Amino acid sequence: MKLKLKNVFLAYFLVSIAGLLYALVQLGQPCDCLPPLRAAAEQLRQKDLRISELQADLRRPPPAPAQPPEPEALPTIYVITPTYARLVQKAELVRLSQTLSLVPRLHWLLVEDSDGPTPLVSGLLAASGLLFTHLAVLTPKAQRLREGEPGWVRPRGVEQRNKALEWLRGRGGAVGGEKDPPPPGTQGVVYFADDDNTYSRELFEEMRWTRGVSVWPVGLVGGLRFEGPRVQDGRVVGFHTAWEPNRPFPVDMAGFAVALPLLLAKPSAQFDATAPRGHLESSLLSHLVDPKDLEPRAANCTRVLVWHTRTEKPKMKQEEQLQRQGRGSDPAIEV
Repeated sequence: MKLKLKNVFLAYFLVSIAGLLYALVQLGQPCDCLPPLRAAAEQLRQKDLRISELQADLRRPPPAPAQPPEPEALPTIYVITPTYARLVQKAELVRLSQTLSLVPRLHWLLVEDSDGPTPLVSGLLAASGLLFTHLAVLTPKAQRLREGEPGWVRPRGVEQRNKALEWLRGRGGAVGGEKDPPPPGTQGVVYFADDDNTYSRELFEEMRWTRGVSVWPVGLVGGLRFEGPRVQDGRVVGFHTAWEPNRPFPVDMAGFAVALPLLLAKPSAQFDATAPRGHLESSLLSHLVDPKDLEPRAANCTRVLVWHTRTEKPKMKQEEQLQRQGRGSDPAIEV
């Protein structure tokens, strides 16, 4: 038993000596572990550098928000609105004027269907705070709606819109506000805004940079939830409409805007009072643009930013009854 233990210790000693000698020999040999160590050190250095950059970013003050262009640098939006005397006229114009007051660089062309300016409209314009031009022209008797005729039988506002176009082209006629038309070279856009529609402020920024004729959907019109262009790959390829879809331009008056330079370059372009029903818009646009060149706006015509609303005609039975009794509302109080 003692002999066996002695042999084991001897073998262990020899193996240990051999291992020690091998280790001593290896100390003088080149080691291939240096590149991985260098790579790990470089990764740590890059992480430290990135941490330092992030800390510096946190200490840096936030950048100032981007400033919108100065109003003087924006193209002017010329809004043409025909209007006529009725009980809700002032209410409609107040609502519209307060929407327009939110839009920078805007010039309101308000055209009355009358022989001259009325005190109601003149006072409203003076109090609006807007840059405006007041115009007036009476619709010829032959073109006026007859008693009992529905509103769609004859186009309304034709003479008034054309009067505004004449003013823009330098033919005068202003009865109040800014008398001088835009000087040559003025960058702007022309929009026809009826006084009974509802407009989002966003709509005006959508149209401001129109190069030719821009278009968008109009809500609550033509018996549909909306009417408007169909767009594919950024181009107008058709129109979503139910009534006479083969019209040259099946769009609503509130659904397009025209660049001022284009309008001035086409002096014969105007609305035709004799155009068939639903073709009034086409009578102007056919002189200005080809349908394939229309510029879709409002997220490629997927957003509705204007609505063809109409104020309900007030029922005045009680007022009429009081008037017969000599107790009607004071006519000196403007409504």
